[in-house]
Amino acid sequence: MITAMILAGGTGSRVGAGRPKQFVEILGKPVLAYTIELYQKNPQVDAIEIVCHADWIRYLETIIENYELSKVKWITHGGETFQESVINGVNYLKDKLDDNDMVMIHYGAAPFTSQHIISDGIRVCKEHGISVSCTPCFQLLGSNDENRESKTWIDRDKQVQICCPQSFRYGYLLDIYHRAEEKGLLDVIEPHITSLMYALGDTIYQSYGDQTNIKITTKEDLELFEGYALLRQSRREE
Repeated sequence: MITAMILAGGTGSRVGAGRPKQFVEILGKPVLAYTIELYQKNPQVDAIEIVCHADWIRYLETIIENYELSKVKWITHGGETFQESVINGVNYLKDKLDDNDMVMIHYGAAPFTSQHIISDGIRVCKEHGISVSCTPCFQLLGSNDENRESKTWIDRDKQVQICCPQSFRYGYLLDIYHRAEEKGLLDVIEPHITSLMYALGDTIYQSYGDQTNIKITTKEDLELFEGYALLRQSRREE
């Protein structure tokens, strides 16, 4: 069984839209609806879980009904932090999934992801029990030092940009958090599963990613997605 766990618990204050960025409407449709549809449309995905900000669950329910998102089986509350939201989502699935089932973790405000990216994430995860969509660094990279100075060149060919989906065999995902909690890492490591994996010495297996696969963070990102949505709409109408 393959389940998409979509994280929609944040407030997205950097967008400055007066509401969480995942609920901002683009062409009359919430960003979160576009994201959920990615997994609704993928024939390999069996179910969807939404980890949602408590104040927006009722609105989420209207989105699910209006856009006929029938694969959404479960909704649970987000936490105070990103890490708490992920842990809530993972724990909520304990009596619903087997260890060998797959969980694909996706940000609610990451609607650019293609079916190619999702399908390759599934392929790599089936082989290794874990996959992360990674994109080569095409821009030049340098250090971010004090006083807006940069003094060190970074070899971009030795770096990747990590995005979503991040896919795991469910039993392995539980094990990551179990080991991280035992070692006291949850409060001291940047709150992402991949960061915990690096700290634990685990290996990340890369699946396909490209430069369109970004998470909406700023107002400019919203404008980019509006243009992207218009492009896809015009191509469907041709």
